[in-house]
Amino acid sequence: MDISIDFMRRIAHAAAAETLPRFRSQGAVANKEQGSFDPVTEADREAERAIRALISAKYPDHGILGEEHGSENISSRHIWVIDPIDGTRAFISGLPVWGTLVGLTVDGDAVAGMMSQPFTGELFYANASGAHYEGPGGPRRLTTRKTTSLAEATLFTTTPALFKGDARLRYDLFEQQVQLARYGTDCYAFAMVAAGSVDIVADPGLKPYDIVALIPIIEKAGGVITTFEGGPAEKGGDILAAATPELHAAAMAALRG
Repeated sequence: MDISIDFMRRIAHAAAAETLPRFRSQGAVANKEQGSFDPVTEADREAERAIRALISAKYPDHGILGEEHGSENISSRHIWVIDPIDGTRAFISGLPVWGTLVGLTVDGDAVAGMMSQPFTGELFYANASGAHYEGPGGPRRLTTRKTTSLAEATLFTTTPALFKGDARLRYDLFEQQVQLARYGTDCYAFAMVAAGSVDIVADPGLKPYDIVALIPIIEKAGGVITTFEGGPAEKGGDILAAATPELHAAAMAALRG
C-alpha cells in the first residue's frame, strides 16, 4: 500500500506541536532504566499519543508499536512503528539532531517511513514514489553518494563505547580505514546517508522503533541497510547502512574482522 505525503506531513505537524514547545525548555526528565540512563520526557510521551491518534483514526485495522506506549493490534499485517523522539539525549541537551520516526511495515517489511526534524524544518520521507526531502533549500529527491571505497568514506556511529569486547577492537580497526569518522546524531546520521552527505552508519543494539522508519528512506535513495551480518534490519539489532552495495560489503567485512 502507499502512504500519502499529506498524511506524513500531518503526523510530523502533530508531533511537532508536542515536541517543539518543550525543546530547550528545561522540562523534567525521567530515567527508564535502573542502573543506567535511558531518558524519557513529557514530549516523548505526548508526541507518541498524538501520532497514535492520527494513525488509529485513519487506519483502525492497523497495528502500532511505539517506544513509549507499547503495542496494539500487533497481529495485523500492517504495523506502524513509532519513535516520537529518536535522540532524546540530544533533545534534553538542546541539540537539534533528534527526530520523530514513523515507519510502516507490511508483513514485516518496511515499506514507508518518515523522519521529521521540526526545529530545522526538515522532513525526510519515503513512500511508493521514492525517497524525498522537504525543508530549507526546497524539496528534492534523495540520492545517496556513489562512494565505493572505505578510504573515501565518511562514517558515523552514536559512540564507539556501544561496541563491546572484540566488537570494539574490530570497530576501531574499521574506523581507521575510513576518511572521516564522527559520533552522535542518532537518526539524523541515517537521514544524511539518504541525503548524500554521509556514507556509512554503524550502530549496534538498535530497537525496531529506532530503525524501521529509516529503512525505506535509505533503500529508496539507493543505499543498503542491514544488520552487521547482512540480515533484514526491521527487527533492529546491530545495524549497518551504506551509500552503495560495494561500500556496504566492504564495511560489513571490516566489522566482521
